[in-house]
Amino acid sequence: MPAYYLRSKPSLFQKTGLGMALALLLAGCAMGPAYQRPVVDTPAAWKEAPAVAGWLPAAPADGLARGDWWTLFGDPTLNQLAAQVQVSNQNIAAAVASVAQARALVGERDAARLPSVALSGSGQRAGGEGSSRAGNSVSATLGASWELDLWGRLQLLADGARASAQASEADLAAARLSALGTLASSYLQLRAADAEAGLLRSTVQGYERSLQIAQNRYSAGVAAQTDVLQAQTQLANTRADLAGVLADRAKLEHAIAVLTGVAPGGFALPVQSDVAWAPVVPAIPLVVPSALLQRRPDIAAAERAVEAANAQIGIQRSAYFPQLGLSASVGQSGSVVADLYRASNSLWAVGLSLAQVVFDAGAITSQVEGAKAGHAAAVARYRQTVLVAFQSVEDQLTQAATLAAQEGLRREALAAAERTEQQMLNRYRAGQVGYTEVVAAQASALSARRALLQLQVNRQVAAVLLVQALGGGWQAG
Repeated sequence: MPAYYLRSKPSLFQKTGLGMALALLLAGCAMGPAYQRPVVDTPAAWKEAPAVAGWLPAAPADGLARGDWWTLFGDPTLNQLAAQVQVSNQNIAAAVASVAQARALVGERDAARLPSVALSGSGQRAGGEGSSRAGNSVSATLGASWELDLWGRLQLLADGARASAQASEADLAAARLSALGTLASSYLQLRAADAEAGLLRSTVQGYERSLQIAQNRYSAGVAAQTDVLQAQTQLANTRADLAGVLADRAKLEHAIAVLTGVAPGGFALPVQSDVAWAPVVPAIPLVVPSALLQRRPDIAAAERAVEAANAQIGIQRSAYFPQLGLSASVGQSGSVVADLYRASNSLWAVGLSLAQVVFDAGAITSQVEGAKAGHAAAVARYRQTVLVAFQSVEDQLTQAATLAAQEGLRREALAAAERTEQQMLNRYRAGQVGYTEVVAAQASALSARRALLQLQVNRQVAAVLLVQALGGGWQAG
């Protein structure tokens, strides 16, 4: 039977004189249940793990960067931005301050378990119309007080504060992981936007040449005016697409500026040519599902919240028992300051205080039940966090596998579309097909190029999301 069941019912304390005797016999008994981490069933392996397909090899952790996972993408600019985010991001700064605040509370709770000493002094001069002269009085007192932690209430308060501080540290790790993950995703998409803008600029130049060909053929009387109109329509639509991509790039640049703690107006990233864009999709080493419970900061924070809620049960139960305190003081008084040094003017006092609730209409019982319910809710939130974490990893494994399989198919489709485009242009120049077929072939080829480019950046983003789902970087051992 747990120790916290070794107590009389509240009515016994409230209605009989045996409460004090029983309280003294129970000195040192734990008020709260012994903390145990909530049990969660974990699978032996990931359902979507690529053990057979090999599309995402699990490299040994020793061969990869430890902690700085973003360096796996091989981009120096991304590395510089990541360093700036860790220093200047305001969400991270707020989380750092929350950790400091939580640690300060731990110090406050620990200090409450020790005696406190206070020094006080006073001096006054008093007189009146009926008195011959005014009188002086001075005093100095040194006092000490100490609440005896017979039932472990103060210890539980300190333990709860310590668990909350550890949860804040996990929240800081989660904030850092979120900021860096958002940075990496935004930056990779920005570079993909640069590549797509370069692709569209090249396509615009090609369409301008196609328009010139159509105009020449129309002027020579060998083509209809509709060929010119179709070429103009295609060119205008592509220019509009280019403007949209540039707008998206600007928004991504603004988001990166805010992540690095800089106003968008004072931040700029040079445009990278599509020729220089070489997307890297790193291999992500997988951990066993049970290790995820220690790696993910949101799971760690939820587990620490469970322990803090567990301590609250004991804190509320301690209200059934009396609070005892010791106090002592020594002081001097006199009419002048010199009197404070005379032994004959010294005063001292020692005391014992006791406070016990006699009748509260069931308030303490309700508080205890509320603490139990809070603990049950914290356990449920912890288990839900674990389940969502498992889901997140499985989702990203599925996404990464699907994108890897699609890339080969996209490349095949692009090769066929480009051959068709070139053949249609050649046949149009020879007068064998109408311009409508050329437009269709060009639109298909452009769509295939953009689809492959988007798939490549999606694979990079999926790798970032998998890193986040796995709890961040890798540590040896």
